[in-house]
Amino acid sequence: MATTKKTTKKASAAGFAVIKTGGKQYRVAVGDTITIEKFKEESKKGDAVSFDQVLLTDDGATTVIGTPLVSGVVVSGEVVVVGRAPKVTVIKYKQKSRYMKKNGHRQPYIKVKINAIA
Repeated sequence: MATTKKTTKKASAAGFAVIKTGGKQYRVAVGDTITIEKFKEESKKGDAVSFDQVLLTDDGATTVIGTPLVSGVVVSGEVVVVGRAPKVTVIKYKQKSRYMKKNGHRQPYIKVKINAIA
């Protein structure tokens, strides 16, 4: 018996944009929540954030691709969560030489809810 997997595409009346932040690119639409690992600014919950490095915009009828950035478009959002990811344990070990090192790391992140693409 064959099973089929349905794939659904997010459809939004306002369209979507591709932004660049934290060394990565994110496809965002109004109402989306994205997790950003490396964010330059110190932020707290409730702060307004704007992303001016917009690479592409689509409003459903037209698509604008930047060279390399789209001018005049800003994506704005609000910080929902400021937190740290679960701990990752790193162990370095060399046998027969009594060498062992154990380190832990928790990557900081922020979650941002996208409010507008303008």
